[in-house]
Amino acid sequence: MTLELQPLFPLALAQVQLRLDPLELAVMLQEVLALRGSAEGNPNPGCAWTGDINGVWQLHRLPAFAGVCEQLRRHSWGYLEALGFAREGLALHIQRAWPVVSAPGQAVGRHHHPNAHLSAILYLNGDGSGRSGCLRLFPPRAINELVPGLAVGHGGPLCPERPAAARWNAPWFDLAPRAGLLVLFPAGTDHAVTPNDDPEELRLSLAFDLVLSAPPAGPHDPAPPEYLAPHPSQWTPLACP
Repeated sequence: MTLELQPLFPLALAQVQLRLDPLELAVMLQEVLALRGSAEGNPNPGCAWTGDINGVWQLHRLPAFAGVCEQLRRHSWGYLEALGFAREGLALHIQRAWPVVSAPGQAVGRHHHPNAHLSAILYLNGDGSGRSGCLRLFPPRAINELVPGLAVGHGGPLCPERPAAARWNAPWFDLAPRAGLLVLFPAGTDHAVTPNDDPEELRLSLAFDLVLSAPPAGPHDPAPPEYLAPHPSQWTPLACP
């Protein structure tokens, strides 16, 4: 008899290598740097500059990024379909989009996006080595750790260099950026960006928050399904008194 382990409940991480037009890419790189201007980072020391907290959060409305937003549209729907969603029962929205510029030594701390349903990142540069910083994805909890704290190390019985420990008890997963790589994952996933260790390279990427809703409902259509928000066009704003 042979013991066999079956992996259950995987996280759906999608990767698509886009073919970006060199001229379009050059324009986007220039646009991102122009949007950052003279800023060097976010208020916290060592943190990369992120447009979402610096007033640059509607990148998807700028002409320079129309082409990549179209590719994002197609691949986002493909992601949802691959997860088993029926396209006709959904509407998909870009809620916000912003650039991220990581200078040497800068990183982005662990966080997630509770305001959104789907996160997407497009890397504008990177050679796949990870020198300029990796996307780090964290599991919601270490299900196979058995004894809390063993996966952290500090002389415990888990051997991180063994393939089995890396497969079943990895504390995170690192993804190295490559120019044109589009990544999609659930927005509730904790993630971070490791420090940019390349002394001569800026790390540039675009981040997107996407939200699912029901399609617009006509007067004779059934009500949107429970837990799926009605289409935003059918919401009524309530002014602050």
